[in-house]
Amino acid sequence: MEYRRLGTSGLTISAIAYGNWLTHTREAAEIARECVTAALDEGITTFDTADVYGSPDYGSAEKLLGAALSGVRRASVEILTKVCLPTGPGPNDKGLSRKHITESCNASLRNLGTDYIDLYQAHRYDESTPLEETMTAFADLVRQGKVLYLGVSEWSPAQIEAAAAYAAELKVPLISNQPQYSMLWRVIEKEVVPTCTRLGIGQIVFSPVAQGVLTGKYLPGGQRPVESRAEHSHGARFVGRYLGDPVLAAVQRLRPIADETGLGLSQLAIAWVLQNPAVSSAVIGASRPDQLRENTAAAGRRLDQDVLDRIDAALVDELHGDLAERDPGKIATPFDVMPAWKA
Repeated sequence: MEYRRLGTSGLTISAIAYGNWLTHTREAAEIARECVTAALDEGITTFDTADVYGSPDYGSAEKLLGAALSGVRRASVEILTKVCLPTGPGPNDKGLSRKHITESCNASLRNLGTDYIDLYQAHRYDESTPLEETMTAFADLVRQGKVLYLGVSEWSPAQIEAAAAYAAELKVPLISNQPQYSMLWRVIEKEVVPTCTRLGIGQIVFSPVAQGVLTGKYLPGGQRPVESRAEHSHGARFVGRYLGDPVLAAVQRLRPIADETGLGLSQLAIAWVLQNPAVSSAVIGASRPDQLRENTAAAGRRLDQDVLDRIDAALVDELHGDLAERDPGKIATPFDVMPAWKA
């Protein structure tokens, strides 16, 4: 495993983090424990979750992660979780108000079975709450020792800049951004990455294999594999954007490139993400321990410029042009594709 500093902070994290967005459910509790054990065996020290994961049983993913890490020396791992998305039916069960941040942090600590959260992330930006209130509430959690570092997820450059200014004034460490990033989704490159680099903020990216599309398991004109992300009630809303035949054909053009580098397609995709010097870690999920072991092999692999150029060329279609999404206006996943609260 490779280890990297998170931005310009003093926190070191594993270049590959294990995330449990769709994989840690009550039905798969034993597999979840096996995957966490495999992650630890592979040298992964960074574990990413959120209070909303495990929908509709909110908090269940945090609980399963906490149980799986029980008995592991606390100082040897970094536990990351998030707050903002709805976790209940009430008007204060969402967003980044002082009330919701405080209550959600306390709930996450209970769920995870820990005294502190290494990195507490604002899962989205909350337009309805003054940023000063949000950042002050986060700062209070840092002062109380419940949170060590702060981060955001899918915020715009202007929002990150404003939060960084408050963090500097409050003297609390805002050190990370968690955006979506892959060969097919490059919207952070033009504006977010330069802004964060200037501010010393590192990227912990999610969906490096584009919800499984970059594994090559979806074929042009073919049926979706059973139990795939494309068939999951939440995952399908994310992966659907990649399931057109032009994209799927382009992914198949990556296969000989992967073969020549001695990597699988998913490993190539993860190695490509980690090639970006702004990226501190790539979050991967896994429904099986062997899947996790396979993907962690991408850590530390370096791709030559010729390989990077061939990847870019493979993702261009004669009819549709560049198939990679680069529009910086698409930084945040719209709330209408995020899970709403369910009883």
